[in-house]
Amino acid sequence: MSDLLERLRDRGWRLTAQRRVVAEVLDGDHVHYTADEVHARATDRLPEIARATVYNTLSELVALGEVLEVSTDGRAKRYDPNARHSHQHLVCSRCGTIRDVHPTGDPLTALPEHERFGFAVAEATVTYRGVCPHCADA
Repeated sequence: MSDLLERLRDRGWRLTAQRRVVAEVLDGDHVHYTADEVHARATDRLPEIARATVYNTLSELVALGEVLEVSTDGRAKRYDPNARHSHQHLVCSRCGTIRDVHPTGDPLTALPEHERFGFAVAEATVTYRGVCPHCADA
C-alpha cells in the first residue's frame, strides 16, 4: 500500500474506487502531476472516472493537507503528495519539470532579523530554478 493511501486510511477517509485510483496515481517520489495528467493516468486504471471527480478529489486532498498544490511561473497547478516531509522544489525553467530537494539549513533562520520588518515569520518556501539535463541536451 502506498504511503498516501496509508495516511488516508489512518485518517478514516472513505476510499471509494475513484479516490483510491487518484491516490495511487499520486504515489511515488518526485510526483508533480497536473490535474489533467492525474486524470489521464487514472483513466488508464479506471476508464469511467470523470475529470470532475479527479479535480474534486485533488481539492479534498489539498484541504486535508495530504497533498500540496504547487504553482510555478503561471503554469498549470501541480500536485505533490510529499506533504509530510519538509522540502523545497527545483524547477526546470524550460519544460517545467519539478523535483523535490532537501537543502541543508533552515530557510527561516536565513532571513536576518532586520529583514523581517516585525513579521512573526512562520514558514519559508524556496524554489530553485535551472535547466534540467534533458532540456540542456536538447
